[in-house]
Amino acid sequence: MPLLTMHSRQISWTPLLLLGYLFYLLLGAMVFQLLEKQAETHFRDQFQLEKLKFLQNYTCLDRQALEQFVQVLMEAWEKGVNPEGNSTNPSNWDFSNSFFFAGTVVTTIGYGNLSPSTVAGQIFCVFYALFGVPLNLAFLNQLGKALNAHLLTLERWVQKPGRAQVVQTLAVVIFLITGTLLFLVFPPLVFSYVEGWSYGEGFYFTFITLSTIGFGDYVVGTNPNKHYIPVYRSLTAIWIVFGLAWLALVFNVGADLMERYLQLKWHKSDLSLAEGDTTKLEDEPEQPRIHIPS
Repeated sequence: MPLLTMHSRQISWTPLLLLGYLFYLLLGAMVFQLLEKQAETHFRDQFQLEKLKFLQNYTCLDRQALEQFVQVLMEAWEKGVNPEGNSTNPSNWDFSNSFFFAGTVVTTIGYGNLSPSTVAGQIFCVFYALFGVPLNLAFLNQLGKALNAHLLTLERWVQKPGRAQVVQTLAVVIFLITGTLLFLVFPPLVFSYVEGWSYGEGFYFTFITLSTIGFGDYVVGTNPNKHYIPVYRSLTAIWIVFGLAWLALVFNVGADLMERYLQLKWHKSDLSLAEGDTTKLEDEPEQPRIHIPS
């Protein structure tokens, strides 16, 4: 029976993980609502006030005409056309931007600021993603294996007893520090310089992109008032691919450590319960035997 109890407890951490997952989502919802709802209300009121001021300054327009113009701006933005500037703005579908868009499709980032507007483009996008997403996963998987192979090679350099664990820990630390510098620390400096963002905005864009969340509120190479080099977005797409592999490996390590921690916690609880049952049995007084003479 203790064995059955231990076995049932070894798998009971799964409901705990589910509860923790739901709690994390609820916590995020409450925090985001607390932080963003008031700001949204402020911006909405400010926008309505600006529209009223615009109508007061241009009395030849009525509210219906203004709302129609706003609708035109919204439709242009949804089609990937930036309302700022004029018709001389760079095309969203030149080769560099198309290469960047292809990368966002296969990596499933999907910023949402640009999408195919033609039926032929939408159909091609579906089939392109159908084969491109598995290809991207296979490539990232192989890239992750290559990174793991380098870590294992570093561990084999030291074969003396007692030092392997130190080398393994050192290799993981070097891997995390190097990747953090290359993919999370230095790129925001570049984006801040090129795009005119703050470092915090650049770091926000970097993490949101590499984690494939991709809200689309910050996208490189979309400011019509700036002149970008032709390969700027293409180089960014290449950086994204390698950054995805590194961050995915970090996420996998974190998920594995979390799972092991939960299993170890429940395993220790099972051992304590089993030891308690054993101690209880040992402490019970032995029942006297009744001898019946023949």
